[in-house]
Amino acid sequence: MSQDSREKNLKVSELKPGMDNVTVRVRVLEAGEPRTINTRRGPRTISEAVVGDETGRVRLTLWGSAAGNLEQGTAVEIRGAWTTAYRGQVVLNVGNRGEINTLDDSEAPREDEVPEETPRAPPDWQPPARRSSGFRGFRTRRYPRY
Repeated sequence: MSQDSREKNLKVSELKPGMDNVTVRVRVLEAGEPRTINTRRGPRTISEAVVGDETGRVRLTLWGSAAGNLEQGTAVEIRGAWTTAYRGQVVLNVGNRGEINTLDDSEAPREDEVPEETPRAPPDWQPPARRSSGFRGFRTRRYPRY
């Protein structure tokens, strides 16, 4: 259930797990330092932040070259993000294909104007099944067998 959000800027309160191409205009409330984690694909660099607008706040995970690109207090537009869920809460993610652009300070609410509410994932939400990469279980032959 991938929902395409390309047409407009979304508010934090409108975020739901499983969305792609998300664009939001937010204020950076907290910004963490990059760190390396081990994933199925090997070590990856990430950083975490909390961002928000006038409708709420959401945890943001920055992957790869996007990690560490935020400064607390900055107003930013995040494009090309996607959403997941962790422990019942929606998480916004941005990676190498996403964009983070600094906005004029007036284009996002002040830190003290961002409410504590965070978007919640539906209790029965499950991430989509992972597709394997490559041709596991499928073999091609270059030469005919005689």
